[in-house]
Amino acid sequence: MELRQLRYFVAVAEEGNFSRAALRLHVSQPPLSVQIKALERELGVHLFARSNRGVALTPAGREFFEEARSLLERLEQARLRVQQTARGEAGTLSVGFVSIADYGILPPALKDFRARFPRVEVQLHEMTTDAQIRALRDARLDLGIGLAPVDEPDLRFKRVMREELVLAVPAAHAIARHDAPLDLRELARESFIVPPREIAPGLYDLTIGHCRAHGFAPRITQQARQMQTVISLVSCGMGFALVPASVSNLRRPGVVYRALRGKPARIELGVLSPKQGHNPLRENFVKALLGAVGEAQS
Repeated sequence: MELRQLRYFVAVAEEGNFSRAALRLHVSQPPLSVQIKALERELGVHLFARSNRGVALTPAGREFFEEARSLLERLEQARLRVQQTARGEAGTLSVGFVSIADYGILPPALKDFRARFPRVEVQLHEMTTDAQIRALRDARLDLGIGLAPVDEPDLRFKRVMREELVLAVPAAHAIARHDAPLDLRELARESFIVPPREIAPGLYDLTIGHCRAHGFAPRITQQARQMQTVISLVSCGMGFALVPASVSNLRRPGVVYRALRGKPARIELGVLSPKQGHNPLRENFVKALLGAVGEAQS
């Protein structure tokens, strides 16, 4: 049984006439009749009752018509889904992200992506850059949004934005009363909160390096794996933290954010992906991220 025979049969059944079905299918009538007879021989039943006025389905033909039409519809749906997936318009995309991305570019990128590609299921996983690298190698992620530096031979890192660091300040501290940019040297005797270096080497090293560039080594009294925890500790008066500017969108009682005086320190956020393989879903999502960055910077 051929797919062509099913299409011919459904057309004849719907038109009730071989001539009209042939016109609809853009074939001549004799080959159409030959294929229908071959289908009937294979099934061992008469599908049509023929008369001078045309053809009508037999009871067996009516049963077969429902099944054949349903099968053709499912095949057409499968064809469309496959083509949409090949174009990056359908399917599932597993995305890892560092918490910093959730305060800036990720929400608008998701909104835009879902509006343009509603048939794509985006599975989000908050994890550190290091964890993303392992998950990408194990094929548990399609894409990662992480912090530089990333120097892995089997992965590609595409920078999508550079972001200045600002100072998260306990609101009860005297320095919080000043709106002007702060001189980091004023904090040489204060406590600092940082993520563990094994979790976020980029932000950790940038914090240490920026403080040393201002003449002191920061006194680290607390470490926290998640940015929300860092900000919570600041709100409790446990210390100060250098954080990406987008984190200032995380409003919490007891915390204020202040710009820093002098040459800014910047952290890089980028997209991690395998160097091997072509994934249109991934490419479409990266375009949405770049669009969100453009909107944020305009």
